[in-house]
Amino acid sequence: MGKKWWAKVLRVIGIILMGLTAVFTIMGGIGTTCVALNPTGYDGKFAGIAPYQWLYFLFVIVTFAFGVMGARATLLLIRNRPNAYRYSIIALLGGTIVGMIHVLVSRALRGGSMPVDMVTYMNIFTLVVFLIFRFPPLWKEIGFGQPASSSTSGVAGGMASITAGTIALTIQYWMGPTHTMGGVNYADVWHGQLQLIGCLLIVIGVAALIWATGVFSRQETSPKAASALD
Repeated sequence: MGKKWWAKVLRVIGIILMGLTAVFTIMGGIGTTCVALNPTGYDGKFAGIAPYQWLYFLFVIVTFAFGVMGARATLLLIRNRPNAYRYSIIALLGGTIVGMIHVLVSRALRGGSMPVDMVTYMNIFTLVVFLIFRFPPLWKEIGFGQPASSSTSGVAGGMASITAGTIALTIQYWMGPTHTMGGVNYADVWHGQLQLIGCLLIVIGVAALIWATGVFSRQETSPKAASALD
C-alpha cells in the first residue's frame, strides 16, 4: 500500500526546508567573510569585533561547513539514503549551535547580530520540524531513509531547487535593508554570480519536476495496462 498523501507532502516540505536552510547557512558563512576581512570598514558598524577577527574567520569556516553538510543532507533525503535523517539532524544541530554563539558574541561586541539571526532561526525552525517528524506515528508514514516513489523524490528535489534559485535571484532585495551601508547594498555585490546560480537552480528544478511528472504518469498508466491484459 502506498504512503498517505499527507505523508508525501510532509516529506516534500521537509526536503524543501532542509534545502532552504542549507542555502541560508552557506550564504551566511560567505556573507560573514566581508566583515571578518574588514571589521573596521562599513561605516565602523563592526569595529567592535576587530580584536576578535580570528573568531569571525572561525565563524565563516564552521558556518560554511555546516551549510555544505546541509546541502549534502538535502541530496541524501532526495535519494532516500538510510543515513539521510541522522545527517540532517547533525547539520541542523551544528548550524543552530554555531549560529546561537555567533548571535550572542555579535550582540555583546557590536550591539547587534542581524542578519545572523535569520540564519539561526531558520536552522532552529527546521530542526524542530525534523524532530517532530521523528514522533513514531509520523515517522512510520514519512519514513526518511525508507523506499519512496521516484515521483515524490523528483517533486521534492525540483521544488527545493526552484526555491533555492528564487532566493539567489531575489536576495539583494529582501536582504538589502540589513546590508546597505554608506548607500551601498552589499547583498548585491555578487549580482552576476547569484543571478547565474539562481537561473541554473530554477532550470534544474523545472527539469526535475517535468521528469517527476513523467514518472508519475508512467506509474499511473502501468496498472491500467496490466489490468487490460488480465
